[in-house]
Amino acid sequence: MNPHDDDSSRAVWNGSQSSRWMLAVGVILGVGLIALAVVDAEYRAVGLALLLAAAAFLVTGAIKVTVSPRGVTVASALVPFLRQNITMDRIERATARWTSPLEIGGWGYRWKPGVRAVSLRKGDALWLELTRGTRFVITIDDAQTAAELVNRYLARRP
Repeated sequence: MNPHDDDSSRAVWNGSQSSRWMLAVGVILGVGLIALAVVDAEYRAVGLALLLAAAAFLVTGAIKVTVSPRGVTVASALVPFLRQNITMDRIERATARWTSPLEIGGWGYRWKPGVRAVSLRKGDALWLELTRGTRFVITIDDAQTAAELVNRYLARRP
């Protein structure tokens, strides 16, 4: 059988994850800051500026992850055009393992030397070892299936 005719060469894995507490904080903070801006003109500028914090919780509080022949994409579920695409040519290998947010810098979109992450909870996570020597981590259910599919695509590279 020709590997290029194999249907698994076009397989796609999709997953989604959300953090109720992050979404709740974003909504409560947003509503509170808007109310403050409406009620008290003295704090209007500060309240509106702090809406960025509320937006950060909302944007990173729910994600969608896709593994396809092109690579791995993690996107905000609420604002889908905010996304991170990692093409297969940038990935060395993929693994899955239990991960704590503190291990990768906290909750939300995180960056620290050598690691970028989208972390919504402790638990199953997809770890991508990138060709430039860094890692990209996504906490997502069924990360093992995602890692296996990434590695299957990587094995087919010339």
